[in-house]
Amino acid sequence: MTDLSPRRAGGRAARRHARANPLADNLRPIRPGMTGGRYDPLDAADLTRIHNAALTALEEIGLSDAPPSGIKIMTDAGAILGDDGRIRFPRALVEDMLAIANRSITLSGRDPLYDLDLSGTRVHYGTAGAAVHMVDVETGHYRESTVQDLHDAARIADHLDNIHFLQRPMVARDIPDNKEMDLNTIYACCSGTYKHIGTSFTEPSFVPDALELLHLIAGGEEAWRARPFVSNSNCFVVPPMKFATESCQVMEACIRGGMPVLLLSAGQAGA
Repeated sequence: MTDLSPRRAGGRAARRHARANPLADNLRPIRPGMTGGRYDPLDAADLTRIHNAALTALEEIGLSDAPPSGIKIMTDAGAILGDDGRIRFPRALVEDMLAIANRSITLSGRDPLYDLDLSGTRVHYGTAGAAVHMVDVETGHYRESTVQDLHDAARIADHLDNIHFLQRPMVARDIPDNKEMDLNTIYACCSGTYKHIGTSFTEPSFVPDALELLHLIAGGEEAWRARPFVSNSNCFVVPPMKFATESCQVMEACIRGGMPVLLLSAGQAGA
């Protein structure tokens, strides 16, 4: 007897096969560099008022506590050092710098597959935080984060399609020496993922050794400078209208070493 009843396409074996095999790039719901929108709670007039107020503050109030090296760089570019030690930025200078700012940046991964094109309105998702505590998955209690936790987080991020870069998500609190912590942070992240990595440095004197480590990982300084796969997360200004002197020196050392810099806004950092 022939069974003519309708059958479901696929079945359990087909569903297992689909779950076991990754989706094609064009079918993934979240992909790096997807075009994003923009949250616009303010109209054009409000944005102009805020922009003009910022230009006025930079031109008339300025910022204090710049390192001598930074003062030279900024005054050579057209900023003005006042008798009160504050650096002031003429409105035309700021607008000129905004006009020539690079708008076609690519952040490199150690594997070109993970390069991040930042042009236009492309959106990329990643980790962040630099947390000093975490919930232990075994006990359910808070404890200080470790370098092993950081490495494990990097490995997880490396396998997640919807995570496109690794911003250091936690601090290696089990390494008390700050220099050793900064170097081991880079090692733990780089040994866990081929995606772009963001980290920070405690002191400017730690940067040369970090760059030497990155040269070894990249296969030489030339290879590193061609495709820098680690960027410096830098909070270089703190309230009220002050440069974070040491962070500025870190930033200068990173720039000299060919490392991209992510400028962080931390409104309570000077509180």
